[in-house]
Amino acid sequence: MLKKRALPQSPSRILRLLLMPLCACLAGGALADNLPKRKAGLWEINTRMQGMPPMGPVQQCIDRNTDNLMEQEARKEANCSVMDIKTQGNRVSVRSVCKIDKSTATSDAVFTGAFDSGYKGEITVRYSPPLEGMTEARMTQEAKWLGPCLPGQKPGDVIMPNMGRFNMNEMMNDPQVREMMKRQK
Repeated sequence: MLKKRALPQSPSRILRLLLMPLCACLAGGALADNLPKRKAGLWEINTRMQGMPPMGPVQQCIDRNTDNLMEQEARKEANCSVMDIKTQGNRVSVRSVCKIDKSTATSDAVFTGAFDSGYKGEITVRYSPPLEGMTEARMTQEAKWLGPCLPGQKPGDVIMPNMGRFNMNEMMNDPQVREMMKRQK
């Protein structure tokens, strides 16, 4: 349940608060080696969060190094006491318990599909005590491989609706961004 009056102000803050527990559990130590890796190329990812308008499709040009960088950054940010990942056929279930700010975020996620062509996910994150007014967030995610990255794109390029294009690799290595992330912990 989202309490509208206390939602974080910036879109990047909202994404961090909602997706950090999931990213952290997906990047959990040796467990990450057991997760399927996405196929290199251009991916389109639609994430919908209950109670909020759709953000629209995000396109991301990835290679193995880009996915590894995101896992490494999530691992650095994670403060998780539980990271449980179970893979059975084309189904991956993830449970994590992480500290974010002064709240405990318990995440349960199930992903189905093939990471070389497309997958779907259902994610529930519960916060105790509530985090910036949120007690629970429910999200769905659909991702599909579109093909090779477009001419002029390089691994790490992300195109977000109404936010333009940026490169995740460059952003994660920018000292100002790293400092901002530290302050938001």
